[in-house]
Amino acid sequence: MPSRVGRVTTHHPAAVIVLAAGEGTRMKSATPKVLHRIGGRTLLGHALYAARQASPQHLAVVVRHERDQVAAHVGELDPQVVVADQDEVKGTGRACECGLDALPADLAGTVLVTMGDVPLLTGQTLVELTERHESSGAAVTVITAELDDAKAYGRVVRDEAGDVVAIMEYKDALAHRSAGDDLAHVVDVREINSGIYAFDAQVLRAALAEVGTDNAQGEKYLTDVIAIARRDGRKVSAHLVDDLWQTEGVNDRVQLAALGKELNRRTVEHWMREGVTVVDPDTTWIDAEVTIGRDTVVRPGTQLLGATTIGADAVIGPDTTLTDTEVGDGASVVRTQAEAALIGAEATVGPFSYLRPGTVLGARGKIGGFVETKNAQIGDGAKVPHLTYCGDATIGEGANIGAGTIFANYDGVAKHHTTVGRHSFVGSDSVLVAPVHIADGAYVAAGSTIEGTVAPGQIAVARSRQRNVDGWVARRRAGTRTAAAAEAALAAQASEAPSGQAPHTSAPTPPPRRAE
Repeated sequence: MPSRVGRVTTHHPAAVIVLAAGEGTRMKSATPKVLHRIGGRTLLGHALYAARQASPQHLAVVVRHERDQVAAHVGELDPQVVVADQDEVKGTGRACECGLDALPADLAGTVLVTMGDVPLLTGQTLVELTERHESSGAAVTVITAELDDAKAYGRVVRDEAGDVVAIMEYKDALAHRSAGDDLAHVVDVREINSGIYAFDAQVLRAALAEVGTDNAQGEKYLTDVIAIARRDGRKVSAHLVDDLWQTEGVNDRVQLAALGKELNRRTVEHWMREGVTVVDPDTTWIDAEVTIGRDTVVRPGTQLLGATTIGADAVIGPDTTLTDTEVGDGASVVRTQAEAALIGAEATVGPFSYLRPGTVLGARGKIGGFVETKNAQIGDGAKVPHLTYCGDATIGEGANIGAGTIFANYDGVAKHHTTVGRHSFVGSDSVLVAPVHIADGAYVAAGSTIEGTVAPGQIAVARSRQRNVDGWVARRRAGTRTAAAAEAALAAQASEAPSGQAPHTSAPTPPPRRAE
C-alpha cells in the first residue's frame, strides 16, 4: 500500500526480483560478471542497494553461473534477500519465473524486475517506476530510453496510439527485416527496452506460465509477457527516462570502466555540491560509501575507498589513498596510503607514510615522512615524525619517537608489544626489541637497543663505547682508493703538525653525558 510522507505519495512494491544468473562470457574472467566492482561495490551490490531504497516487502536474487559464490556474496550484503536458482531453461522469462516461485504463492501487488549488471540505476527511479505503474493502472510498465544507436538492445514496438504492444529482441527484429514483412521497420526503432519492469504480480505469474521458447535464441523471453498482457486486453505502459546511464548494462570490461568513470563523476560532483573542495575531479576517485565533511579539501591524485569517513575542514592529498579509514576534523593527510586506520582531529600524516590496519593516531598527533605503522595506538599529541617502523605498539600522550626508530615486534615466531609512556622521549636510531615497556616520563638515548623496562624518570643508554683502531685501513684494505685517501690525509696532517710531534689519529674518549 502507498504510504504518505509530507505531500509526496510513495508506492512500495510487493517485491523486487534482481536477475543475476548470467555467465557474462564477454568479461573473460573467472569472476562472475555481477561480482566485478565499480565505486567500491559489486555490480550486484549496486543493484541490491537500489532495490532496497524502493522499500519492497520481499527482495529476491536469481542466480545460476557460479551459484555458490554469488549467493555467498548476497548473504554478506543482505541476509534477508531470498536467493532463487534458475534451472536449465534459458532466458530472462525463466529467470524471473524462478524468482517469483521463491516468493510467497499469494503475492499480490507490484513486482519490479531489475538486472544485476545495471549499476547506475537508482532507488529513486525504481520508486518513480512503481508510482507510474500503479497510478496508470497498467498491468506492465517498462523503463525505456532513446538511443541514437540502439545496437543490440530489444526494441519497443508501439501502436498508432503510442501504446506499447511488444518488446522485440534484436535478432528477431533482424529476422523480420530479412523477411521484409510488416515488422521490418522495428530494427530501426531508437526506443529501447532497459530490461527493468513493473508487473502486476498475478498477471506476471499467469503470463510466464504461457511463455515458450519458440524464438531465434531458443529462450524464454520476459518480454513475451507484454504481448500476452496486450492479448488479454491489459494496458502496457512505458516509463521513458532521460538519464540513459541508468539503463546501461555491463557486458565487458570496456563498459565496466565507462560506467565506473561515470559513477565516479557523479559521486565527486555530489560531494562538491555538499561543500567539499575537489581540486581536480578528473584525478579524484571516491567510492559510493565514502562520507566527507564540509570545507574539506581533496587534492589531486586522491582515492577515497571503501567505508572511508572524512571530517570537516580536513586536507587530503595530493597523491593519497585511504581505504576504510576515518579522518577527524581539521586533520591533514599528505601523500599517504592508509587502510583501516583512524586519524584523529587536527592530526598530521605524511608525506610518504604507510598506515596499516589497526593504526590509531590521536588528536593533534603526528605520523611523519617515511613512517610505517601497524596495529599502533599513538596518543593525543604524540609524534612519530621520521623514518620509523612502528608495529604492535602503544605510544602515550605527548611522547616523541626519534628518527629512524625501529619497533622490533617480530621474533620470527610471534609478534610482541611495545609500550612507550606519556611524554617520554625515544632518541634517534633506536631499536626497541619487544616486549618492552618504557614508562611515563622516561628517556631512551639515541642509538640504543632497548630490551628491558625503563622506569619513570630514567634514561636508558644501551650502546657500546666507541673504539678507533689505528692503521686498520692500511692493513686490511691496502691498494684501495680508501687506503690512498687515508694515506694522503695522514701525510697532510704530518706536514701540518709541529716539528717532532706525531699527528693524532685516535679520537679522545668523550666525557660521559650527564642525564638531564
